[in-house]
Amino acid sequence: MAIFEVKVPQLSESVAEATLLQWKKKVGDAVGQDEILIEIETDKVVLEVPAPSAGVLTEIVVADGGTVVAEQLIAKIDSTAVAAAAPAAAPAKAAAPAKAAGAAASPSASKILAEKGVDAGQVAGSGRDGRITKGDALNASAGGKAAALPSAPIPIGDRPEERVPMSRLRARIAERLLESQANNAILTTFNEVNMGPVIALRNKYKDQFEKTHGVKLGFMSFFVKAATHALKKFPLLNASVDGNDIVYHGYFDIGIAVSSPRGLVVPILRDVDQMNLADIEKKIAEFGVKAREGKLSIEELTGGTFSISNGGVFGSMLSTPIINPPQSAILGIHATKDRAVVENGQVVVRPINYLALSYDHRIIDGREAVLGLVAIKDALEDPSRLLLDL
Repeated sequence: MAIFEVKVPQLSESVAEATLLQWKKKVGDAVGQDEILIEIETDKVVLEVPAPSAGVLTEIVVADGGTVVAEQLIAKIDSTAVAAAAPAAAPAKAAAPAKAAGAAASPSASKILAEKGVDAGQVAGSGRDGRITKGDALNASAGGKAAALPSAPIPIGDRPEERVPMSRLRARIAERLLESQANNAILTTFNEVNMGPVIALRNKYKDQFEKTHGVKLGFMSFFVKAATHALKKFPLLNASVDGNDIVYHGYFDIGIAVSSPRGLVVPILRDVDQMNLADIEKKIAEFGVKAREGKLSIEELTGGTFSISNGGVFGSMLSTPIINPPQSAILGIHATKDRAVVENGQVVVRPINYLALSYDHRIIDGREAVLGLVAIKDALEDPSRLLLDL
């Protein structure tokens, strides 16, 4: 007998504990080396735990939904054991691999199924390649089939409710937002920017840019470069508070808020002052894919000296973003819309985006905040400033 221990992976220093989602194997099942046994949810990412050896899962130490810490023992595998023989009728079931294929579930769906006590193998997934989505999991019943939608309107007086525990990520987001509002003196300043010059530049070069760099030229890279331009001119916007000290960062790590099936996550673009537009677009595209697939690492979500939140992708006209502590400022960008503005005494139509800069008034005065936002505005309205560092 050769026993291999399955342990929780090493977590970052900022992550104290994690939650087991749903075991993909049960005791007595055969497992292959590096086969994923379970996913572990932290307040930042979902980690996959592979089997350290091929063999048979002989013991599950911590059940679905259990709270664990780094390096904690959660299961054991006997590398010399053989899985119990299947019953005689098993071949008929084995002939239907389609259902097993549907057992692949997103992290959020796995958590919901675990809470309901539903086997993922009994749920038909509607996602790509049969993947079980969060919606499939919410509609799944204990019998394994999706709950039927009502064929007629719900009768008046029927007021259904469902109580679902917050995920670790959602609970952590709530905690950090309350912490930010309680500990920071948050003010927001606004300005409007004519996106016409950036739109014209993008339209002129987007095809050549994609052909040369293999990635589409979006607008976020311009916002990132403009923000970095302003942070260089006004270092307090890139600083943070540590007790009674102000920490000035000599580097520029910008967090980009993106949506994922688990909620809002903020991966970090490191050293953006050393990146060109193509580098930024490639990294943002990579983050988007990883966020959708739940593959962002803890390192990619840790740190940051400034953040950008893009509510415009959802159609937002204006918002007051909340600072991501220990940072001291965050830029909110919104939907660009044609609006009537006055230029040289004439009413003209321009593609306008309203910018919002929330800042910690404990260390950033209105002057630095307003001038910093104006610097972003100027850089976007005259992109050549970014090349000339003006």
